[in-house]
Amino acid sequence: MNGPVRSRTPRPQSAGGTDMKLLGIYLNDHLAGATAGTQRVGHLARASRGTALGRAIGGVAAEIAEDRATLLEIMRDLDVPVRRYKVWAGWAAEKAGRLKGNGRVVRRSPLSTVLELEALRLGVEGKAAGWTTLRRLSAADTRLDPILLDTLLDRAEHQQNTVEEWRVHEAETALRTTDRATA
Repeated sequence: MNGPVRSRTPRPQSAGGTDMKLLGIYLNDHLAGATAGTQRVGHLARASRGTALGRAIGGVAAEIAEDRATLLEIMRDLDVPVRRYKVWAGWAAEKAGRLKGNGRVVRRSPLSTVLELEALRLGVEGKAAGWTTLRRLSAADTRLDPILLDTLLDRAEHQQNTVEEWRVHEAETALRTTDRATA
């Protein structure tokens, strides 16, 4: 699957009244979240490989990785430097998040999938909020491509719907005692 299509119209360089220092902090914080989200969804896709969930989440994982790459492109377009320590912090936070107790010592708990889907849902909602902020800024800052941002917002909505559908399914399955007794 290809990433979002950028419009071919050259964008003049204009800060459009945007506080670039704060925008840089904001975008680097979103990059840290995107790093954690990419790692988390990749882990879930691998853990669910060969299942209907794995197929659905695998597509979302590929899109989330593309969205992170697009964020990096937007940052380059805006001359916002990547703060490596924030990227590292996002990566480390995701790894630390895997250390939570899940009620099982050896096997993966059904709750692990539910909690990962809930975290993923929050991450996609946060990403959509970031795209919305940039979309609003695009009215005054011509370096931001409104067509690209609209495409990213549409894709985030599709990701939210997919994740929510599977979150509900997995929560109902995991928390019903009759399903576990027969499994």
